[in-house]
Amino acid sequence: MEHEEAAARAGVVVRELCEIGEFEQVYRLFDEIWRPGPTNVPATVELMVEFAHTGNYVAGAYAGDELVGASVGFRAAGRALHSHVTGAVVGRGIGYALKAHQKWWCLERGLERITWTFDPLVRRNAYFNLVKLGARPEEYLPDFYGVMADAINEGDESDRLMAVWHLDEDTGADHDPREAAVRLWEGPNGEPVLEPDISPQPALEPGISPQSRTQLVGTPSDIERLRRDNAYAARAWRRAMREALGGAMAAGGLVVGFTTRGEYVVSIT
Repeated sequence: MEHEEAAARAGVVVRELCEIGEFEQVYRLFDEIWRPGPTNVPATVELMVEFAHTGNYVAGAYAGDELVGASVGFRAAGRALHSHVTGAVVGRGIGYALKAHQKWWCLERGLERITWTFDPLVRRNAYFNLVKLGARPEEYLPDFYGVMADAINEGDESDRLMAVWHLDEDTGADHDPREAAVRLWEGPNGEPVLEPDISPQPALEPGISPQSRTQLVGTPSDIERLRRDNAYAARAWRRAMREALGGAMAAGGLVVGFTTRGEYVVSIT
């Protein structure tokens, strides 16, 4: 089965959790990943106990006896699971193994969709969600969580995209349209360049029409580094993304893919 194959490739065993000691392991793992403040814990032990006891999703990925990834979610309206938080050791395929297990868990219970939020500025997460999994952002949520006091998000507003993964659809793979108008891209010093007139980026191939009904909204190559090294540029990216992607989606634009260059592909209706 797909979830078992994904776990084997990652060298882990993914299973549901039910014991206090396991939930404490998850709490410690999430603390190592996010380094949250005391009022910004991703998931408390008590919350995980309640979720697991009431038929929701709490799972961990183990490499031997070591917990290397975990995911916590709850059932939502419309035959959906909302994936509240997922964290894993980076670069080993553990995140994909957790998502594959989550998908299998939902299908076994007759659920049709998995939803979650992610920061639209984090390029690797966007690529993973849209290309590897085939989820699609369906809503732009400005400053959704308010101030977040952790090592990854501190100092930035918490804009998020609501991703929806329709489990019966195969919509993965990168999407690189031949004709598109570039709305936002990364400048030579990592700064955002926002094109108000939606004209194409000069570096693109000749023949791309400014009147294209498809827009490309770029992302910074490393927003987390930018937050540490250039807070002004990071804040500028937040504002530019909110205007470009948030504005397009609010006006009815649909995110239909993500390019290998790190751009959201938005179809303007």
